[in-house]
Amino acid sequence: MSVAKKDYKRITTKSLIEMKSNGEKISMLTAYDFTMAKIVDTAGVDVILVGDSASNVMAGHETTLPITLDQMIYHASSVVRAVERALVVVDLPFGSYQSDPKEALRSAIRIMKESGGHAVKLEGGKEIKESIKKILNAGIPVMGHLGLTPQSIYKFGTYSVRAKEDQEAEKLIEDAKLLEKIGCFGIVLEKIPADLAQKVAESISIPVIGIGAGGGVDGQVLVIHDMLGMNNEFSPRFLRRYLNLYEEMTKAIGQYAADVKSSDFPNEKEQY
Repeated sequence: MSVAKKDYKRITTKSLIEMKSNGEKISMLTAYDFTMAKIVDTAGVDVILVGDSASNVMAGHETTLPITLDQMIYHASSVVRAVERALVVVDLPFGSYQSDPKEALRSAIRIMKESGGHAVKLEGGKEIKESIKKILNAGIPVMGHLGLTPQSIYKFGTYSVRAKEDQEAEKLIEDAKLLEKIGCFGIVLEKIPADLAQKVAESISIPVIGIGAGGGVDGQVLVIHDMLGMNNEFSPRFLRRYLNLYEEMTKAIGQYAADVKSSDFPNEKEQY
């Protein structure tokens, strides 16, 4: 039975759970600055993720590991100032929560107080349970992240699909149920088999957002630079490019440079 789509003036963690129960898919994109976040929010995307992927697409690092808590707060505060409707979720960066629940809480509090973000996201399951509980006990909403966890890249050694083997798949399901039980409002599943992702989504009551996890989950997330085609060097199977901005921007900037060289810009109408 189809359910009429509710018009949410402001997306909250409660909104997302309602959307799952009503069978409405959840849209999620990354943003890292005011201008891009304004466009994403105006377009009607439900959740904006201030991802530690800023380490790659904004700073040019090979992995997400180098980005700092201060840098994440800077990006998140820029995004929050632009947003009127979307829920803003901020990644806790590598090293800010894994080993010490007290440090995890301090990191999450800094993000909430200094950026104005609405929730935080952490990578991992049972191994970071105490950190998640500490943050939740302070009243801070937490989104989990299972499957391919980029902050653990040097542990796994590859960005290939996770949880293809039964043992890892069973652990992922257990971790998802654990995250729901301790109070997470949602989970990102990254680069896992579609059948497994759907099984997880059907086994828990909180929203499951996929990236490279098939269509049987409750929503999708992509990195904005990838889906707009600003990055032409990254072409995984799960990515759909909606524009080719790399080509369009290169052409426009090249035309500007040529117009300046030829004295075509500015013309008489473009000066005082």
